[in-house]
Amino acid sequence: MLRIADAHTGRIVEIPSAHRHLLRICVHLPATDNGIGAVHPRVLLLGDVLARTAELHGVQALTVLTAPDLPQEQVQALDRVMAVLGIRPPATVVAHHPSETSSAPADVHVLAHGTDQQDIVGGVQIAVGQVGTAPPDEGIPGSLDTAPEETDPLAVRMLLLGHAYRTPVMVTGAALAEARRTLRHWRQLVADWAQEPSRPIPADLLRQSHATLADNLGVPAVLDMLRSVETDTDVPAGAKFETFAHLDRVLGLDLAREVGHQRQVTP
Repeated sequence: MLRIADAHTGRIVEIPSAHRHLLRICVHLPATDNGIGAVHPRVLLLGDVLARTAELHGVQALTVLTAPDLPQEQVQALDRVMAVLGIRPPATVVAHHPSETSSAPADVHVLAHGTDQQDIVGGVQIAVGQVGTAPPDEGIPGSLDTAPEETDPLAVRMLLLGHAYRTPVMVTGAALAEARRTLRHWRQLVADWAQEPSRPIPADLLRQSHATLADNLGVPAVLDMLRSVETDTDVPAGAKFETFAHLDRVLGLDLAREVGHQRQVTP
């Protein structure tokens, strides 16, 4: 059972309801005059993390995406953004005109903060904070779907995951650089740990991480837990590998990317 703060009522709600093993998620992309905006990837990312968290807890998730009726080039750009950020495609995409309802039956509705909620009926509402970006000359790619490969778009995913989903985020060159450094560092550590004998994830760590994710998607706290595990000498290397690999099922940061590609040491 996951506990989510309902943006509409302010109450904590358990989802899905008792005796159900399917979580229906509806992700609402806001209509803007400029097409795809900075908040769109974050709304999509939150829906992805919610589905991954549900599945980690043994609940099947079904995601529907509702979006304005976009031109074909913007639809293709949206697909590329989802691909580079590691966001799994929704089961169904529903396009609608501005005069039509954007609602679909769901247990949880994920939408940008400030979005009109009048046409949403039933279900818990999750309001995602806005995203601001620094000018491109400060190291921010002008568009995720055209960013060069070396920028590692998953650094954007990590940067966004490092903030509680309700809080606004400013994407800066310095913040992206730090996220890239952390990703490179963790991937190398995971590759090194993979060479050691496997060990089970410590029971208390597994229990705490699952409880943190179930409590209103506490992903930033899980990232902090991984930072602690990284330097904890009481956790064997094999257990560190299993911990990072297990939680990456929700984080989606491709932390095992370098496994099998370790640097060769010359005797």
